[in-house]
Amino acid sequence: MSVLDIGRLDVVNGLLYVMSAGRNVDLPLELQTQLQRLNPARPPPASRPGSMRLELSPPPSSFMPLHRGFKDRFVQPLEPKYCCESCKLALCNPRQTECGHRFCESCIRDLLCLQPPICPADGEPLYEDKIFTDVCCRREIMGLKVFCRNEKNGCQEQMTLQLLLEHLQDCPYYEITCPRAECKDTFLRKDVSDHLETKCKYRDTICTYCKRTVLLADQKKHEESVCPAFPVTCPNKCSYSSVLRSQLTNHRHECPNAQANCMFSRYGCTFKGLNQDMKEHESRFMSEHLKLMVARNSSLETKMEDVKTELQERYKVLPSLNTRIIELENRYEEVREKSKEMEQKISNVQKLLGSHSEKVMEMEMELRLLRQAKDDVETLKSTVESIRSRVAVLEGSGRGGGGAGTHALGPLETQLARHDDMLSVHEIRLADMDLRFQVLETASYSGTLVWKIRDYKRRKQEAVMGKTLSLYSQPFYTGYFGYRMCARVYLNGDGMGKGTHLSLFFVVMRGEYDALLPWPFKQKVTLMLMDQGPARKHLGDAFKPDPNSSSFKRPAGDMNIASGCPLFVAQTVLENGTYIKDDTIFIKVVVDASDLPDP
Repeated sequence: MSVLDIGRLDVVNGLLYVMSAGRNVDLPLELQTQLQRLNPARPPPASRPGSMRLELSPPPSSFMPLHRGFKDRFVQPLEPKYCCESCKLALCNPRQTECGHRFCESCIRDLLCLQPPICPADGEPLYEDKIFTDVCCRREIMGLKVFCRNEKNGCQEQMTLQLLLEHLQDCPYYEITCPRAECKDTFLRKDVSDHLETKCKYRDTICTYCKRTVLLADQKKHEESVCPAFPVTCPNKCSYSSVLRSQLTNHRHECPNAQANCMFSRYGCTFKGLNQDMKEHESRFMSEHLKLMVARNSSLETKMEDVKTELQERYKVLPSLNTRIIELENRYEEVREKSKEMEQKISNVQKLLGSHSEKVMEMEMELRLLRQAKDDVETLKSTVESIRSRVAVLEGSGRGGGGAGTHALGPLETQLARHDDMLSVHEIRLADMDLRFQVLETASYSGTLVWKIRDYKRRKQEAVMGKTLSLYSQPFYTGYFGYRMCARVYLNGDGMGKGTHLSLFFVVMRGEYDALLPWPFKQKVTLMLMDQGPARKHLGDAFKPDPNSSSFKRPAGDMNIASGCPLFVAQTVLENGTYIKDDTIFIKVVVDASDLPDP
């Protein structure tokens, strides 16, 4: 069955959750066809012949309250320890304060906005960094039994709060809206078949006249204005009582009461009259009609001769114009190809210059300082060697010359010690500059980090033994004046993933240009473990930063608290696949800086 004006029903995607999760509703074949044509871009799955599986479920976001705690009716009276100290409802995402009281996540946010923020239970001051998520309490609350939210509609089911969403996706007493966009009727999920088959005003019906499928609500309008088989009266009020709408156009040409021009009007005849009078006119004025045709024919012959002469003159210049056009087309193609090549070269050069100019200047400055420090060290070494030679000479002469040599040796030893100290300081500065030079060489300014971790087995064993729990990557940036970031990895896992997973986190670091950047950090972050095999099946996860998290605010110290995935990849998957090669793994972090404004 087809549905009239399918384009008006494309919003059915927002009302039908097709094959997304939970259980399904089996509808008759006729209803399946109707609903499939309501949404033609999504074909029904071939789960079994003659049925289409549709899920009419509440969106998952409607399960968790947007503000305050759970308002569900619990089977057993709720213990005070499971109630929020602010809203007195069942705790939603419980947070525990330093003073030991529990609040809903949204309630504690409201309390922290007060000046000053204090605990309503005991008046103690609240500090955001001393509030933590109470996972144990949340697990206990989600295990309490509640009545179905559709109890008022007749559902008598009881289940734990954890399983309530799964039940709501299947509850036959859940109130839904008709999947047809025009129909605003609501009914229980168990009545969907009855509504679509017998009650919906926008269901399909067969037109009595043309036998086409139309919407029931549009049937009258269809018959009065569209139906091709609907009988209508002749507008000229002729002897025909009714005419099919599809034949009305042809009837108007043949209707005896219709006004018409003489068929020779194009030749100059000015007669107008009814169709029934036209034959008499044509027979009476036949000779006049012939004269008009002869005159028109003579005029046309004259014009044809003029056109023929003009065409012959223009045809003479066509070969030369055609040759000229071919030459110009060839030249145009050559110029266009050269232009494309030049544009590509210019673009590549501009990108290369833009990405390396700043980096080259910084590296040249560091290299100049490094060379200067190296020269100073060489000078100091030469001086020390000279002093040591003089000391050796003096020691030899001291053995033969007595007290005078010993007296001269003291200042030289002092000078030698001072030069040794200066040499040590310069060596430390030289090592520091060498480290900074290496960081500059490996730093990325495109928002992308590729981190190579060698000696995986040894580092993993150190993590298992508790010697080195985590590793930090080198810093990388979203631009030369952008955010400064790094990655942090726990090879033996952290938190929930300890001992079973590799945990990977993203860290926002304090940078030199933080004052010019927008805060909190809002850029999309993608974490990836690179597959070194030919399949290149990289493992990845992406997230958008929570603007309320302290991990993405402007760093007050060297770096913020890491945020990421404690269960990033199971160690069995990591160590049995092609992600480790030559005892080395590669981790990639991509920060989307496409929408980041220039500072």
